[in-house]
Amino acid sequence: MSWYNGRFPNLAPSQRGISYLELMIAVALLALLVAIAIPSYGNYKKRMAIQTAITDIRRIEQMLARYELQSVQGTFPNSLDQIGVNMTDPWGNPYQYLAASSATIGQLRKDRGLVPVNTDYDLYSNGPDGSTVSPLTSALSRDDIVRAGNGGFVGSASDYVP
Repeated sequence: MSWYNGRFPNLAPSQRGISYLELMIAVALLALLVAIAIPSYGNYKKRMAIQTAITDIRRIEQMLARYELQSVQGTFPNSLDQIGVNMTDPWGNPYQYLAASSATIGQLRKDRGLVPVNTDYDLYSNGPDGSTVSPLTSALSRDDIVRAGNGGFVGSASDYVP
């Protein structure tokens, strides 16, 4: 057929379509962009979940401070239920609370020197894995979002330096 020899001589350059090679280059570029975007989005979601947990802990801290100021003895509640908190962290687990006055040393969260990280109360999220143990240096606790230094630090247990 003489009308088709691999080109379209009767069409202007702007009317010819795209070649297979051009299509493959466009698909490859799109795949590259997607390969970069998906992990970035996953990291973004992780950072936002951590930030949400930090914000929630700060909000609960304020409620606990208000309770302490209003209580006759100036004490903290025995549980978060006493101040009407029944929130869950971004991973669907309830926030953990333990008043130091009603706890033993073994129950309190501890730093690498096995010293309690708070003297008033412990407040934390078990993190994405939902598991935790008392020392912050344990592998099960490294992803926890913790309050330490009596509120001077709120963040990932792996970032806490006493």
